[in-house]
Amino acid sequence: MPTLETLFVTKLYRAEIEAPDGFALELEQACRSLAEDDAAGIRWCAKHDYPGYTSYASLNDLPWRFPVFKALAKQLDRHVQVFAKDLAFDLSGKKLTLDSLWVNVLPEGGFHAAHIHPHSVISGTYYVTMPKGAAALKLEDPRHAMMMAAPPRKKSAPRELQAFVSVEPQPGTVLLWESFLRHEVPVNRAEDERISISFNYNWG
Repeated sequence: MPTLETLFVTKLYRAEIEAPDGFALELEQACRSLAEDDAAGIRWCAKHDYPGYTSYASLNDLPWRFPVFKALAKQLDRHVQVFAKDLAFDLSGKKLTLDSLWVNVLPEGGFHAAHIHPHSVISGTYYVTMPKGAAALKLEDPRHAMMMAAPPRKKSAPRELQAFVSVEPQPGTVLLWESFLRHEVPVNRAEDERISISFNYNWG
């Protein structure tokens, strides 16, 4: 009898972060404050035609500036440790450490083009606000460049065989994936802003 194995699995980690009362509101207020006051970030977004606001190119010390970001980072450390264990990483006694963390405020009509996170091991996003109609996270099969002349998948194909998978997080959701996984945020159809916090972890 023939056998069938699933090899070279790409994993996506999802969890809901448990936070004390007021945490979500404080985090949202901090993100909105940055979007209004971070002059360097605002200039970078304007120069690069970036829709909305991101602190990606302007601030790299948010956990130091805001206690609420420091509290979030501690939560993320715990989840990344769990994910790394599930991925069977041999860390040789070293830890995966938070390398960068930045805010994204995406208005109606805004989007993030498909990309990966080079020079990182694990990347992810924590969702602060996800108004009705907000764009989901769209993940791409990392083998696309090597599909050669393969035909398209059937629309009825199982989720693990789809070429693209959309994940709809809720406020408080954290998603983690290996940094090679290409992903994007399609056009935001919500009238309100979609606010998230993305981050990278490195090894050693």
